[in-house]
Amino acid sequence: MEGELTYEQALHLLDQKLHDLEEGELNLEDALNTVDQARSYLQTCQLRLEQARQRIEVRPEPPDAVTPAPPPPPEPTDLLF
Repeated sequence: MEGELTYEQALHLLDQKLHDLEEGELNLEDALNTVDQARSYLQTCQLRLEQARQRIEVRPEPPDAVTPAPPPPPEPTDLLF
């Protein structure tokens, strides 16, 4: 199920699990299960962030995009103070 969660949903569920652990009222078995669930939500968050990063880095330019020309080199008089 975690594979289908959005980043925001997984983060919210991770926050809930961490809150449950911080309260300190879980028995050992429930605490261990909660840690396992929290890890799963954390992995989902990391996966969604990696997917977003890849979309940003690999975003191709549209075919009709115009690349601006580089600025002309400075005139010799511009180099003199």
